[in-house]
Amino acid sequence: MPPPEVSVVTVKAQDHAVELEYVGQTAGSRETEVRARVAGILSKRLFEEGATVKAGTPLFQIDPANFQTQAASADAAVAVAQAKVNQTQRDQARLAPLVAEKAISQKEFDDAKSAAESAAATLKQAQAQANEARLNLGYTTVVAPISGTTGTAAKSDGNLVSASDSLLTTIVQTNPMYVNFSVSEADLLRITKQVGAGQLAVPGKKSANGSLGFSVNVKLADGSLYPLTGKLNFTGEKLNPTTGSFDARAEIPNPDGSLRPGQFVRVVLGGASRPNSISVPQRAVIDSPMGKMVFVVTPDDKLAPRPVELDGWTKGEWIVTKGVQSGDRVLVDGFIKAHTPGMTVKTVPYVPAAAPGAAAPAAPAASAPAPDSEANKPAAPASSAQAASK
Repeated sequence: MPPPEVSVVTVKAQDHAVELEYVGQTAGSRETEVRARVAGILSKRLFEEGATVKAGTPLFQIDPANFQTQAASADAAVAVAQAKVNQTQRDQARLAPLVAEKAISQKEFDDAKSAAESAAATLKQAQAQANEARLNLGYTTVVAPISGTTGTAAKSDGNLVSASDSLLTTIVQTNPMYVNFSVSEADLLRITKQVGAGQLAVPGKKSANGSLGFSVNVKLADGSLYPLTGKLNFTGEKLNPTTGSFDARAEIPNPDGSLRPGQFVRVVLGGASRPNSISVPQRAVIDSPMGKMVFVVTPDDKLAPRPVELDGWTKGEWIVTKGVQSGDRVLVDGFIKAHTPGMTVKTVPYVPAAAPGAAAPAAPAASAPAPDSEANKPAAPASSAQAASK
């Protein structure tokens, strides 16, 4: 009986791209509360809720009548103070030649000079109060402090706005969009060790804000990939005691506003690689009582089982850190016909049914996790991507 025919792939050590994947949440790059700066009755809302506005756009109108009266009163006080200054200056000018001729005492002249100086100070005080009154009058028109998308109005027309209850609405700037996510302490330690050992290469050098040169893509809730690529713009150096992880943030272009604040997404960091590593197709790795293993075809065309250690997932293939060497022929298809150690087989080259990238989503469903990580469970491609980060 002729030996069964099996498909094999000859593995070789090469650089493999690695994607690190985390759960994240979108947030506006600028989020501002719009508050009233003066108290009064809210007379009118001047914008459509949810509309995009530019900085300086009027949003609310507070009844200005009281502030107009205060401004007019302050202007009148300035006029009175100015008149007093003019009077004291005339008095001082009239007494100056008299004191020179000793027709009046020096004290009388000094009193007139002091009165002129006091009047000038009173004028400055009145002018400051008038400026404040005009500022308060201007504050009755509440304008947008930044450009962005408005939220709902916190108060309707006719409500009293006070210093303790001044919130009127919010504005969020959504282009670019921020995506906040966390890197666990275990992940960071694992990545740091792998980088130090030369097992993982990360892009770029640390910038002033602690971030590296990773490219960032976002997977949406329906599994689709957001078309625009962003960058990592912040990584925290201090462990967040609340989450037990390190905070990080990506910046994503959002010109059409398709990303909204508060969405849960998956953050995919690209640009890292595993130099001189070996990968095998997902279907080549099988479960056994001893853990993960593959079948290697020896030079005399016999099957030999090899326990393997896996560390991550890249483009539809598992990265093997132990158990397989460059040049080994690994069985991919034909397990039904050939599964006994020592069996003689006939080998043919393995031809993938689809591109590696297309096979990735379905691959983890048939595979199994790396021995040391729950995140490597093959139930979903996202878990596999997390395995790559470890």
